[in-house]
Amino acid sequence: MAGEIDINTVAKAYARWAPVYDFVFGTVFDAGRKASIAAAERIGGRILDVGIGTGISLTDYAPKHRIVGVDYCEPMLRKAHERVAEHRLAHVEALAVMDAQHLGFPDAFFDAVVAQYVITTVPDPEAALDEFARVTKAGGEIILVNHLGAEAGPRRLFEQSFAPVARRLGWRPEFRWQRLARWAERHGGVRLLERRAMPPLGHFSLIRFERLAGANGRGGGGERSIWSSACGFVDAVSASHWRS
Repeated sequence: MAGEIDINTVAKAYARWAPVYDFVFGTVFDAGRKASIAAAERIGGRILDVGIGTGISLTDYAPKHRIVGVDYCEPMLRKAHERVAEHRLAHVEALAVMDAQHLGFPDAFFDAVVAQYVITTVPDPEAALDEFARVTKAGGEIILVNHLGAEAGPRRLFEQSFAPVARRLGWRPEFRWQRLARWAERHGGVRLLERRAMPPLGHFSLIRFERLAGANGRGGGGERSIWSSACGFVDAVSASHWRS
């Protein structure tokens, strides 16, 4: 299943979207974005927002939480830095260019991982999900909001026919729930908490997984040096963006 989307193609596609992304997709994705943030804020603590994009969600997080945002697309992330500066978002700890399939953070560091409209845009969704689970603390949550492909009927036929074009634009419209269910079963270290249809027209879904203790995971202890290295990388990238 890996390799259905090329990561450089996705990066180029979203670089083109960056100047108009908020205008085009802001309202369409608003309900799912706010629902995923509300779910993460019920957990609180340090939250990783994967695929932060232009940072449109950053102003919705309460200041009491600590937010780290990553995105593979540098032009999108520049917009996020501008938003942090404009709104003086002191609760945003760091923003960095990073691949969702290879997160530069230690195990069990975040209380929650949020991925809004991300899973269908990465070349290997299962690898990204493994990474989300790896960096989430036991008892924490992985919170996804995404389009899920229809199981049958005219919409499924349309999604399948539109898929080649959509891949060039940076996503898979035919991505179905079974793929997430198979991942969770194989991983063994997560359990489904919620799957809820979201507007518009129920074409999107909010999905919450709890990270289980002691299953397919490595503890968060003894990894201060790893986190120091990750922080150094994040700080360096963030500083370079601020200077630019």
